[in-house]
Amino acid sequence: MTRQLTTHLALMLTLLSLVTGCHPTQPFYLQEDGDLSHYLDTAQQIEQPDYDQASLDEVVQSHSPFMLSNFEIDETWDLSLEECVSIALQNSKIIRTVGGTQQLRGNFAATIMSTTSEGSTSVYDPAIVESTTNPTGQVVDSQGNRVQQRGAARANQTVGVEDALAEFDAQFFSAFNYSQTDRPRNTSNQNPFNPLIFQATDANFLAAVSKRTATGSIFTFRGTTAYSRNNIPIGLGRALPSDWTQTIEAEWTQPLLRNRGTQVNRIPVILARTNADISLADFETSVRNLVLDVENAYWDLHTSYRSLETAKTGRDSAQVTWKNTYLKSEAGATGGDAQAEAQSREQYYFFRAAVQTALAGSNVQGQDPGLLGRERQLRFLMGLAPSDGRLIRPIDEPTMAPVEFQWHDVQGEALFRSPELRRQKWRIKQRELELISARNQLLPELNVSGVYRFVGVGDELIAAERNGIIFPNPGSRAWEVLTGGDFQEAGLRVDFTPPAFGARRELARVRNVQLSMVREQALLEDKELALTHQLSDALVGLDSHYHLVQTHFQRWIASTKEVNAAELLVDRGKAPIDILLDAQRRRA
Repeated sequence: MTRQLTTHLALMLTLLSLVTGCHPTQPFYLQEDGDLSHYLDTAQQIEQPDYDQASLDEVVQSHSPFMLSNFEIDETWDLSLEECVSIALQNSKIIRTVGGTQQLRGNFAATIMSTTSEGSTSVYDPAIVESTTNPTGQVVDSQGNRVQQRGAARANQTVGVEDALAEFDAQFFSAFNYSQTDRPRNTSNQNPFNPLIFQATDANFLAAVSKRTATGSIFTFRGTTAYSRNNIPIGLGRALPSDWTQTIEAEWTQPLLRNRGTQVNRIPVILARTNADISLADFETSVRNLVLDVENAYWDLHTSYRSLETAKTGRDSAQVTWKNTYLKSEAGATGGDAQAEAQSREQYYFFRAAVQTALAGSNVQGQDPGLLGRERQLRFLMGLAPSDGRLIRPIDEPTMAPVEFQWHDVQGEALFRSPELRRQKWRIKQRELELISARNQLLPELNVSGVYRFVGVGDELIAAERNGIIFPNPGSRAWEVLTGGDFQEAGLRVDFTPPAFGARRELARVRNVQLSMVREQALLEDKELALTHQLSDALVGLDSHYHLVQTHFQRWIASTKEVNAAELLVDRGKAPIDILLDAQRRRA
């Protein structure tokens, strides 16, 4: 009856616990009314980082930008192209350039503002890649032995060169253990060898130095010191109440199949070195693009000055025409009718707007930013303030003489010097090394280990002088017995671990690396083809631009003569004002 009651009570308590656990309960807080909305407001509050850094002088001392309503220039700053490039390189800790053509990139400043530190290029990137480290560090077992690396090496998992070389540095390991025992045992009082109350003091100290070599071998030199003392009676179970055990041993582990040889073990170091070379190629590409952008911005500003002068010429010519027409209109002379005066006035304001656009640019995104906008772009690339009271004016003139390049010479030089192609070739070399490492993982892991040990046991650990007492006599010393070389031990071990049956993962890894290498090779071929097309377009553009310059120069000469002739005809009243206005527009 009591057993049944206990069973029913246990079932009821279990059911009550389950029902209570499934019922949601609002938590109770001391001195709280249950309304936690203020906690949500605090959690969603925007915090500012507690960091203060002085801004650049170009930021805090920047002047108000030049604009049409505030076009007061303190002085002009005459700069050559070489000076612009030099200033840009000196002020470019962060490379202020992005991928793509200058026409597609648009606003440089907006692009840099939206770029993260990982997506930007800086002068520190090669050093950062070189100094990248593995957070785990070297791994040793409980005996101080270096642990063999497992798995294939991959370029995206490789750290810096110094960290890769650190795998071959010697590693020190030490451990100390101390314990006291005081417990009763299931023995008889008449047993002299096993006391009823066993009391013991034990201590162990281990120190080891382990090093991995380029061939895959692991050498370990180890020393252990052990102390033992217990209450087993002397003469029955022990010769001495306590003893010291000192060992010095050398252990050697050599892989025979997997991870054997310098070629496989040096792969992480070579991958790290190629990663550093790739970062240098990326940095070289960014610097080249920066210099190219500075040069393009310099000549764009030079062109903006010429466009402004052209617009001013058209405006001044239109102003003279409007003035003459207005005077004729006031005098009632031929050619001074209201339609001619209004038409010439519209021409003047048309060229006036052209002057303003050439100076301040257009507000439409992607349109010509004008002289002031080009000047600000050049300043940004040079790392300068957008305005400091000076207006940059290019003093270098473009080369007027035609330049001809031999196709095969420039093609060969481009294929050799291109950092993008060099980077891609390094990627192919990385895939080749990864393939070697992946194929090595198909081999079974067969390691042979050998250990040789000198042992010394004594009543004491060490003393300055030798006494010649041999253990187990009282006064014997462990170090003296060890250095005597009377007790030596040796051991041999063979470990064999093949891949899992079928080697599914290892074969898939090899296939993956093979496909990745083929993809990188195909990408190199396409990059070489794309570079050839870019070079071809550049040479065709260079030749066509030269011929267009000559053609437009002859067109400008003809339009100037047309304007002069139209002015004479209009002044003499032999032609309507439309002919002169159209001629002026064509010349502009």
